[in-house]
Amino acid sequence: MSLASNKKAFFDYEILEKFQAGLVLTGQEAKSVKAGHMSLKGTFVTFHNGDAYLTNANITKYPQAGLLPDYDPTHSRRLLLRKREIRYLQGKLAEKGLTIVPLSVYTKNRLIKVEIAVGRGKKQYDKRETIKKRDTDREIKRSLKD
Repeated sequence: MSLASNKKAFFDYEILEKFQAGLVLTGQEAKSVKAGHMSLKGTFVTFHNGDAYLTNANITKYPQAGLLPDYDPTHSRRLLLRKREIRYLQGKLAEKGLTIVPLSVYTKNRLIKVEIAVGRGKKQYDKRETIKKRDTDREIKRSLKD
């Protein structure tokens, strides 16, 4: 079941490869995510000390959690990946023009997973082509429906 998605990533980036990673959350954050209070807007993946982190993901405070005076909704959260996947992604990040963005957050059994992707930024003319293609597909569907 999908909990949050980053639709802008498909528009801004050409997706090359996808990976699945676990997400380390506190108890109240997990409840908040499962309630649908997460935003992936402007989120990206960084690496520190051999670990991958989801940076700038906004998880609002769970209302029934009580007092959490120093809770930061956008702090970095650790991603659970294999060491060889982390090394591979770090190599891809070092290449010019490539970045790692999260596509969606979903549940698998009881666990919360993140789908991340290696992407290359689209140029403005590529975005215009995407918009034109979407509009023509919409017109074709409309004409077939009538």
